[in-house]
Amino acid sequence: MKKWTVLLGIIMVIASFSCKKGDAENTQQTVRVVKKVPVRKAPKAVSYTLENAKEWLKKNESAADLEIALAVNRTDKAFFTKMDSVIIPTDMSGDIAFYLPFPLEVPYLANVDKILFFSYPTQTFAVYENGILIYTGPTNMGKKKAPTPTGLFFCNWKAEETISTVDDEWKLLWNFNIANKGGIGFHQYDMPGYPASHSCLRLQEKDAKYLYEWADQWVLVDDENVKFKGTPVIVFGTYDFDAPKPWLQLVKNPKALTISESEMEKITSPYLETILKEQEKRKKS
Repeated sequence: MKKWTVLLGIIMVIASFSCKKGDAENTQQTVRVVKKVPVRKAPKAVSYTLENAKEWLKKNESAADLEIALAVNRTDKAFFTKMDSVIIPTDMSGDIAFYLPFPLEVPYLANVDKILFFSYPTQTFAVYENGILIYTGPTNMGKKKAPTPTGLFFCNWKAEETISTVDDEWKLLWNFNIANKGGIGFHQYDMPGYPASHSCLRLQEKDAKYLYEWADQWVLVDDENVKFKGTPVIVFGTYDFDAPKPWLQLVKNPKALTISESEMEKITSPYLETILKEQEKRKKS
């Protein structure tokens, strides 16, 4: 995530005392922990224009602006330079979260300690802790002939570097498996700016590293049995492979891809009970 600061949780303790002659002092405490919330700078407005990638790069040297431009076009720098037309925010003074579709807060997720979402239709991902968006970015998911499966998954094992089970020439960096038998995970790999993978969820390197450190692995009893699962991951939605890139709609309608809080609740509700049960297992371990 771009530079942001974290508002430290403040613990407030309210104590009431009652004393009676000859009795020991009785103390009653109520503790409330305030959530940590990223403090983000919002742009004055969010709108987009179409520009030539090479021309835009010539007049923009800001690393922060480039980070936003890559995210908005769901790509990496190597592929961005090869593109003709790209969409660029007219005001790039805000934090990256304001240019991507996930809501900053989802109260429905308040009891979920950690959860990761991947949106197929918008090709973006989002990290939430107790309903607060703490990190977001672009992804390139499975192509038409090898789509990424949707539904609820959990983080399994991870490896800083591993070789694809599909092609031994594919080196996967910062790989985190979410479907062990299917060999599916999220990791760093080329991002051409559209769904192009063989079912996996491709990420920019900085994002892959972040998720690699943030997410929790499963814990095994032995080689065959899982003691408790890792961080929950929900992959949702569908992608129209025959239509133009969905984010091009943002030029005419900046809110075209916005995911609402109510949509997030609808997406999560079928899985919430399972997520909370697995979370409780981990807490009790």
